[in-house]
Amino acid sequence: MIAARASTARHGNIAPDQDQVLIFDTTLRDGEQSPGASMTHEEKLMVAKQLDEMGVDIIEAGFPIASNGDFEAVAEIARRSEHAVIAGLARAIPGDIERAGEAVKHARRGRIHTFVSTSPIHLANQMKKTQEEVLEIITKTVTQARNLVDDVEWSGMDATRTPIDYLCRAVEAAIAAGATTINIPDTVGYMVADEYYDMFAALMNRVPNADKAIFSTHCHDDLGCAVANSIAGVRAGARQVECTINGLGERAGNAALEEIVMAIRTRSDILPYCTGVETTALLRASKMVSTVSGFTVQFNKAIVGANAFSHESGIHQDGMLKNAETYEIMRPEDVGVKATSLVMGKHSGRHAFREKLIELGFELGDNAFQDAFKRFKDLADKKKHVYDEDIEALVSDEATIAGESIKVVALTVIAGTSGPQKATMTLDVAGQHITKEATGDGPVDATFNAIRMIVPHEAKLLLYQVSAVTEGTDAQAEVSVRLEDDEIMVTGRGAETDTMVASAKAYVSAMNKLLARRGRTHAQTMQAV
Repeated sequence: MIAARASTARHGNIAPDQDQVLIFDTTLRDGEQSPGASMTHEEKLMVAKQLDEMGVDIIEAGFPIASNGDFEAVAEIARRSEHAVIAGLARAIPGDIERAGEAVKHARRGRIHTFVSTSPIHLANQMKKTQEEVLEIITKTVTQARNLVDDVEWSGMDATRTPIDYLCRAVEAAIAAGATTINIPDTVGYMVADEYYDMFAALMNRVPNADKAIFSTHCHDDLGCAVANSIAGVRAGARQVECTINGLGERAGNAALEEIVMAIRTRSDILPYCTGVETTALLRASKMVSTVSGFTVQFNKAIVGANAFSHESGIHQDGMLKNAETYEIMRPEDVGVKATSLVMGKHSGRHAFREKLIELGFELGDNAFQDAFKRFKDLADKKKHVYDEDIEALVSDEATIAGESIKVVALTVIAGTSGPQKATMTLDVAGQHITKEATGDGPVDATFNAIRMIVPHEAKLLLYQVSAVTEGTDAQAEVSVRLEDDEIMVTGRGAETDTMVASAKAYVSAMNKLLARRGRTHAQTMQAV
């Protein structure tokens, strides 16, 4: 295999003689395939910028053939990326590959990632092709991709359920045709670590031209083994890991980027590798992806969960007070966790607010800054204490609603034990203010009924979830709403000190995403690796 060694370190955490594992993030492609996790164009650009700045090596920005929206997002990310390789996914179909090449052509370093099924069950039931026919497809499509870009990745979909003899032939054909990276995905999350290790070892030993390419892992978490399998692949010789922020992905998700990176960093005694990821940015990336996807991070999630560095047991607390290493194998600050602190108030000015945004990792243009500062002042009038988390939620919420065609203007709710619960809602719909009044079984139901009166639709409410951004009765409420209509599933999010207003914003956010998804021109039923 080709060794992935770093000669320079963007974030200063790679020594020249260290064996680097490339981090390939597919949050914007595989992560967005999670039902309900669809992101807007602006949200994709925001996440891509964060990934690029934190040192991710390859960003899989989307599936260009899937829709005009996907193509435009990949193309714009390719134009804006300053460091990362930008990859576009393509099936082993000439039209897909041509579209992917067009999307990534403006990147400083572009990659076409093409895939085709290799397992017997896929060939018989999905592709209706013989093994020999698929080998011909691999040769033709990888050659086509290599004629468009110098960096081509090939994946065998459902590789882990493919007989090793045939998989060796497929890998050899892909490398011979010009593939520079070979990805062996555990598409259905079937493997355990020892098996995955053995598969990589066999491929690298048996494929004659294996030394001409970098091998990559791509593990799904159906059996809870995605991170362990990815690490096993690295130990067997893989030098690229495909993963997502928060483990976002189809079904049970993918290997979590933050867990892979911190496992390599923390266990350098048995994992003598490194990554170029700036680990102090992990928590912010996690919060950003959670916000734009609407998928809340579970409290006990490794590395970035709210309880990841919390201790309640008396024995644990006693040990922590004496020496933090008694019960913590990582320092919270190494992943971006810090104690919540009182930072701003209603008397804080623009300069202080801008400095705080920079400290939190936000760099806003003049118009966006003015909008954020106004919202901050409004929030400071409502809350006695404004914390870092409040500002992060505020700015993230502002980014989420940017460019939406439907916006919440005003809401009045009447609630109580005697009823009826009533909501009067005003929405801005394409520049026109429309007001409706509705009743319901509680204030939330009344609010959502009022929205339905203004924007009629048949979408089903699948999820309504409320959490607090910080502590206290004046804390901002963070609400997630998931809607489904005609097999399209979307998730919206809203944050406000008033839970009803946050609920309305979340519902309207989901409606905007639903309208955007309906506008896509290509059916998104295509499976990926």
